[in-house]
Amino acid sequence: MTDSFSNLSLAEPLARAVAEMGYESMTPIQAQAIPVVLTGKDVMGAAQTGTGKTAAFSLPLLQRLLKHENTSTSPARHPVRALVLLPTRELADQVAQQIKLYAKYTQMRCAVVFGGMDMKPQTLELKRGVEILVATPGRLLDHIEAKNAVLNQVEYVVLDEADRMLDIGFLPDLQRILSFLPKQRTTLLFSATFSPEIKRLAGSYLQDPITIEVARPNETASTVEQRFYTAQDDDKRRVVKAVLKERGIKQAFIFVNSKLGCGRLARSLEREGLVTAALHGDKTQDERLKALEAFKKGEVDLLVCTDVAARGLDIKDVPAVFNFDVPFNAEDYVHRIGRTGRAGASGLAVTLVSPSDMRLVADIEKLIKTKLQVENYPLDEDRSRVNVSEGRREERRDDRREERRPERGFERRREEEAPR
Repeated sequence: MTDSFSNLSLAEPLARAVAEMGYESMTPIQAQAIPVVLTGKDVMGAAQTGTGKTAAFSLPLLQRLLKHENTSTSPARHPVRALVLLPTRELADQVAQQIKLYAKYTQMRCAVVFGGMDMKPQTLELKRGVEILVATPGRLLDHIEAKNAVLNQVEYVVLDEADRMLDIGFLPDLQRILSFLPKQRTTLLFSATFSPEIKRLAGSYLQDPITIEVARPNETASTVEQRFYTAQDDDKRRVVKAVLKERGIKQAFIFVNSKLGCGRLARSLEREGLVTAALHGDKTQDERLKALEAFKKGEVDLLVCTDVAARGLDIKDVPAVFNFDVPFNAEDYVHRIGRTGRAGASGLAVTLVSPSDMRLVADIEKLIKTKLQVENYPLDEDRSRVNVSEGRREERRDDRREERRPERGFERRREEEAPR
């Protein structure tokens, strides 16, 4: 089989790690990108999230960096050789953990730095020397200015989720960081979309890149069933609960457009008996990691998120995504529903559409070049809606409470499951 990892002739430590992780056949992005990166050429790659991009760039980088492998304790013998830049804290941490697994049988050191955490532990790790540095742009600049990170021996730089970094406004930071790197290097750019801005970025920093596309830009995964249902704001929670029950769904992401709405919805669903956690930008890094870990362990049924979580979260076997709010940016729709139907598995994406959302739906249709059918979901109208007004009163009371309190649901379940 030409797409088998065994045909890559990886060094024994890497091949052992890959086999231990259960990797056998490469995904399309891996099959196309790994041989190119092994030659040292620049790459501009377009692939949906969840297609194995991390292995596609990190395995060939580790293979090429093994020539520098050493057991010296001197930091000078472990300069930064590869830099991986990502848009969010969660994605940076996730990618770093993955690279560490690939490199576990080598002497290569990997560290991750991102904001929302104390710089001191990060500084100590950098001072000891690391070959692979994974970072978000803002925190990396903090370390560069503090002279904790020296990048003059970088041979490889990876710009992952580059379109998201530009959306967030990281272009000036990226330009500053790239100015610290040697001119002679290999640059790899991965993006879910090839917008004009991405093409300009590639034109400025990549040298004769090999373009790899494993899906049409802005294409949604064929494994995801997409449903659009009309729903007034008061009915949206009822539709979510009905779909969960009808489909027998045990876990799902629910995306909203605001931090306030995120916390409010999580509390409302929790009152209705669903173990729920909220994930948004006002959460501390510890709270966010705690919520993600609880979701991964199955301690949380629903993870209510703003778009801070729409990119890069690699949680396997999530059967469904709900767009409680239609995203303002059509590209965010593609990224949100990319949380399900990963690695060939089937998934369900349900978008709840209020009458004022039709323009946003039209934007999605234009982006993905698909005519979308907005249906009515058959709710049981005989059921009383008296809970709506009561729910509103509860929401108003909740809004006066502290927004930052921990999600009670998974904390309660942990307490119940703790040994007595």
